[in-house]
Amino acid sequence: MALEPYRRVLALPGVRALLLVGMLARIPMTGIGITLTLHVVNGLGMGFLQAGLVGTGNLVGAAIGAPLAGRFVDRHGLRPVFAVTTAVQLAFWCTAPWLPYEALIPGALIAGLFNQPVFGALRQCLGAMVPAERHQSAFALDSMAVEVSYMVGPALAVAISTGFSSTVTMYAVGVGLVGTGVALYALNPPTSSPGEEIPESVPRREWLRPGLLTLLGVAASLTFVLTTTELSVVATLKAGAATQWTGLVLGLWCGYSLIGGFVYGGLPRGFSPLLLTGVLCAFTAPVGIIGGGWWWLCLALVPAGLMCAPAMSATVAAVNGRVPAGARGEAMGLHGTALLIGGACAGPAAGAVVDSHGPGWAFAAAGAVGLVLVLIAFPFWRDARRPAAAEPVSASL
Repeated sequence: MALEPYRRVLALPGVRALLLVGMLARIPMTGIGITLTLHVVNGLGMGFLQAGLVGTGNLVGAAIGAPLAGRFVDRHGLRPVFAVTTAVQLAFWCTAPWLPYEALIPGALIAGLFNQPVFGALRQCLGAMVPAERHQSAFALDSMAVEVSYMVGPALAVAISTGFSSTVTMYAVGVGLVGTGVALYALNPPTSSPGEEIPESVPRREWLRPGLLTLLGVAASLTFVLTTTELSVVATLKAGAATQWTGLVLGLWCGYSLIGGFVYGGLPRGFSPLLLTGVLCAFTAPVGIIGGGWWWLCLALVPAGLMCAPAMSATVAAVNGRVPAGARGEAMGLHGTALLIGGACAGPAAGAVVDSHGPGWAFAAAGAVGLVLVLIAFPFWRDARRPAAAEPVSASL
């Protein structure tokens, strides 16, 4: 595999800075969920059910707010959106450690609604700054950066809470989010390619079609499978009295994804996100039948792990290429919402299967559900592949 595709992407003006800021900006965002959980359980002395309600409120707000923020980015640019969302995050995280539980739930919901559109906006900007023929390598780099952020963010939140307190962790998350907003406000990367005509309004009927909706469903199934895998790994190791190896197994799983993303981004051509997601699901289903200890689980996760980052980057590239320039922010927001929905549905579903049949069946169920959703999306794939440039876009509508 040649490194030249990556060199070409990183040589483009502003791309290195965008990827670096994007990776650092996602670290506090990936620690939000565990930080809220630890605060409710350790700081307020309540149960995991109450903590789950706070986390769910934040996720619901984020799922609603992501496409709205993307639409505002399309119409008004990055800076106004980050100015408002950063101010809201500053207000919430400065006051959240002192809020009573009854006020923390609506506060987390509002904070989620005004979440900074880091994931969607950065992908939109990356797509605008990189020529279409290099999107595969660019989005692969972005997916690898996301993996690093998820490896660092939650672990750092737990470390700070253990070494200091949940209150200090909440302030640290707040500082990180405010720093994110200030950095991206100052960087102000472009959301459209040079010379690209952006109409004032793009009707949704021109791009929000069955093909894109099923593509978003595939993205949701991807995070459903990944989140179920994570929970099933924890349950499997707990059942085998090997909980102490949980961090290592999950870390290796993320490492496999980084390797897969690196290889995929250097390939001369990409593959359909349906194919990559389907292969990931097929490799996930039999993981639970592997026995023999935690080291066997590490080996069993290799095939599916290698497909994680390629599948994710393929869905991003497909959505980016499917919609007209004036609607990419909203489309990327919907992509983020789909990812959140998939992850949110995985928790109760995986828990129910683990409790009733064991963690091995949770792997199988996740893989089967993912494959069914991919097969449902397959008939619509022709519509989803049609390039946005071929569609009529009227500035007067």
